[in-house]
Amino acid sequence: MKFAFFYLASYLNLLVSSLFVTILYLGGWHFSIPFFSLFQTFEWNLMSNGISEVISIIIGIVITLVKSYLFLFISIMTRWTLPRIRIDQLLNLGWKFLLPIALGNLLLTTSFQLFLL
Repeated sequence: MKFAFFYLASYLNLLVSSLFVTILYLGGWHFSIPFFSLFQTFEWNLMSNGISEVISIIIGIVITLVKSYLFLFISIMTRWTLPRIRIDQLLNLGWKFLLPIALGNLLLTTSFQLFLL
């Protein structure tokens, strides 16, 4: 039973982080396709102003949930399909590949800034 709570907490963490990513980086409740403004073309003149605001809020919540579930689906499918990386492989990647690239980037950026000023 305790192990099930660990899995539940892990997936809850994925859900909350996907909601944060959706709100902070993916535009939240705004429709992502800029030239396809479907929701602005509706004529709300037939309904009262309060109902149109409620429908707009519901559409925004649905857009946010669809974006977050898409991000959640991508995260879960990545976790399920790719093999796990052992800690020694991850350390080799960090020390032997990523650190030299980062130091080279630092030296290149510093030399460009010094010689161009």
